[in-house]
Amino acid sequence: MLHVQDVSKSYGGSAVLKQIAFSVRRGEFFGILGPNGSGKSTLLKLISGVEKPDAGRLVLEGKPLSAYTPKQLSRILAVLLQEPLPDVGFTVREVVEMGRYPYQNWLGEEKGPSGALVDAILEKLDLTHLQHRSLQYLSGGERQRVALGKVMAQEPRLLLLDEPTTYLDIGYQVQMMDLIMNWRRQTGLTVVAVLHDLNLASIYCDRMLVIRDGTVRAIGTPAEVIGSDLIREVYGARAIVVEHPALRLPQIMLQQGRDAHGSFETND
Repeated sequence: MLHVQDVSKSYGGSAVLKQIAFSVRRGEFFGILGPNGSGKSTLLKLISGVEKPDAGRLVLEGKPLSAYTPKQLSRILAVLLQEPLPDVGFTVREVVEMGRYPYQNWLGEEKGPSGALVDAILEKLDLTHLQHRSLQYLSGGERQRVALGKVMAQEPRLLLLDEPTTYLDIGYQVQMMDLIMNWRRQTGLTVVAVLHDLNLASIYCDRMLVIRDGTVRAIGTPAEVIGSDLIREVYGARAIVVEHPALRLPQIMLQQGRDAHGSFETND
């Protein structure tokens, strides 16, 4: 589905990404993890086509990413950002309908009807009763569901997530991730997600890439990647890794004591 081949990116002479290479299989949920400033969001911008690499190349469905026009690309991939939709004067239904833009002509007209699709999305996301309400009267969790509805209306084959649960409480975090997983199971959607929460990533990702200082530090399944040594090396944090009693997946329990250079203070 997606191949990232020795991609590098610099800003102002400072290297942000250095020869990043990995592949994502069709239908896979692939996580991108790392500390703040590691290059995660820059990598997602390259995959989305918003930014271009200085070296290397990206191949999407057998074709160089650079060969797609923006409208062609928008029929294949969609991006869900971490910030909930802003206070704008549009209704819930109007925002979801905006996801049909890639299929409209310059007059904003679509060849076939899309009302049934929008209705189904609103129902799936429990937004039908809110469809005529302005976004300014919605909670953060409701707005993020509307944003998800907009990208669902786009009908992409690849969904890019940029920390979509950052501003949500734990209940809404699980709800959002479950909605995305159900969409994926029903359609074969491929998901590439920048995630901040390692425990959440372990539960939902098939495989994950860990980067620090713009370089790959690990790639594999959660069981292969998440370990106390890697957490200390990449995040500068002490952690105990345990197995989730129900899911049999690694989960992290943090400990006190840390410094920025990888040496740790204790209270013993």
